[in-house]
Amino acid sequence: MANTSKLTKEERKKSKRASRKKQKAEKPLKPREYARGSKKSKVKKLVRGQAKR
Repeated sequence: MANTSKLTKEERKKSKRASRKKQKAEKPLKPREYARGSKKSKVKKLVRGQAKR
């Protein structure tokens, strides 16, 4: 990314967004081979403390 120290805040914002967009276009993400969140470890529901007794 270019040196943005001499730009105003708004110009800096625009240039940063443009460079991010450019990077995203160059390197797209590959699609997932598995369902989203399926690899998360599953947690058993804990027993309620005194309310259960």
